[in-house]
Amino acid sequence: MGLVDAWGSNPIGWFLAHLIEAPWNIVTALLNPGLWLNWSDGEALMRFVYYGASVELFFAFLFLVTVLTIAGLIRPGLMWAQVRGLEAFQNTTGRFFAWAGLIMVIQQIVIIFMQRVFGASQISLGFGKVVTFDISWWSEELKLYNAMIVALCIAYTFVQGGHVRVDLFYAPARFRTKKVIDMVGAALFMIPSAVLIWLYGWFFLWRNLITPTTSASDNYERMMAKARALRWNVETIGFSPNGFNAYFLFKVLLILFTALIFVSAVTCLWRAILEWREGQASENKYLDRDPPADAAAEFAATK
Repeated sequence: MGLVDAWGSNPIGWFLAHLIEAPWNIVTALLNPGLWLNWSDGEALMRFVYYGASVELFFAFLFLVTVLTIAGLIRPGLMWAQVRGLEAFQNTTGRFFAWAGLIMVIQQIVIIFMQRVFGASQISLGFGKVVTFDISWWSEELKLYNAMIVALCIAYTFVQGGHVRVDLFYAPARFRTKKVIDMVGAALFMIPSAVLIWLYGWFFLWRNLITPTTSASDNYERMMAKARALRWNVETIGFSPNGFNAYFLFKVLLILFTALIFVSAVTCLWRAILEWREGQASENKYLDRDPPADAAAEFAATK
């Protein structure tokens, strides 16, 4: 009998049991990757689907964040290194996928040019093996670039301070009060919201990739029973007959979007803790923000 079965009769016991079992689950998953990464085996793939939005996964991440937070409280330099690393990851991801905006503009110009000037109904891409799609396919695919910018640049925008916020209470507050608000907001609003989006987004994705379909209400035994009839069934239906037919990619972006919210929440929590402890002199310490457009132009002019 596991701790969850033994202590699960009350909420506190259930919580502590899952948290205590988390390191064992992490080690087991790392030492047995074939049990959940061997996707040629239906049961392994179904385990990946099940544990990808499970209570066990949540407590594994909670355990890791808790351990790293405690270690960072003991050694602030370590927590600053964690903050700098995560913020660098967010900035790099956002700056890279922001180029999707330029690709979207260029592709739109090509579509208009080919349609209006040459009267083409298709556009071919490639050198050896040519890939040809209808104009409507390329037009609808522009939505994917827009979704990439929204989903994959959200953490970058958060680091850059680009999100709109309501400052009725935050702006006039004292420095340490602001840091407490940031900690509470990250722990009680960002992370729970991300958990809910992940839970339903995860199964929303896999319902469009495999059959039989899965849901958040399926327990482990039911998922393993479904594994006997498991087969790939990737969604390829578009909104129009010749339109974009890879809409499952939008579901993938939803999962990546949620993962970046997790990263942003943890980074915000750790930075707020550090700045609260070290005082106003540490505000925006090590923060890598892009210069405003006018400042960037002036800097380029001096080169």
